[in-house]
Amino acid sequence: MIDSLTGQGVNVRHACRVLGVSESGYYAWKDRPDPPRTLRRIWLAGEIADVHRASGGTYGYQRVTAELRYGREIVVGHNTVGKIMQELGLKGLPTRRLPKGARVAQVTHLDLVRRVFRRDGPNQLWMTDITEHPTREGKVYCCVVLDAFSRLVVGWSVESTQTRVLVTNAIGMATARRDRADGLVIHSDRGVQFTSWAFSRKVRDAGLAPSMGAVGSAYDCDDA
Repeated sequence: MIDSLTGQGVNVRHACRVLGVSESGYYAWKDRPDPPRTLRRIWLAGEIADVHRASGGTYGYQRVTAELRYGREIVVGHNTVGKIMQELGLKGLPTRRLPKGARVAQVTHLDLVRRVFRRDGPNQLWMTDITEHPTREGKVYCCVVLDAFSRLVVGWSVESTQTRVLVTNAIGMATARRDRADGLVIHSDRGVQFTSWAFSRKVRDAGLAPSMGAVGSAYDCDDA
């Protein structure tokens, strides 16, 4: 309140006397650094505004939360995002209500391959899948990106858990090692790692055309 009054030209001493606050107490409060929770909220507000702006002003709090969680790996609840957006005056465009059980974080794509895996040249079709391997220390998971033409492994990643990091790292290696032709398709099944927001964004940013096997065809990449 004192800050607000002094900002309007009211003398600090007069404002403190009226509100029953000591001048030394006011200046001690003013010089005290913001607590971590306040700083995080300020930082979150900037990230939220950036996501909303990048969406062209179309994202509501649920889609902004999904982008923060799965695109930027920022752990935050949708209630917090909603409150901050309300404080910033940010709103999304109205959309139809999602079916019960639907998840805004999941992204699905068309099947561009239709089980035709033969190609007449490299870097036209890549296929990716996750395999499980037992070790003395426990299970490890390997995600591989395979070129359909040569059957050459162009990217891979190994992790102790099946997370979106496992699949995005494999794609990152593949795109860093190989020249990508226009229209290069990356084909996967509909596992939760491949339908994640983070994987979809990684594929989109790399300029690849995402493709997923039809529902009920979980072994597309294995058969290939």
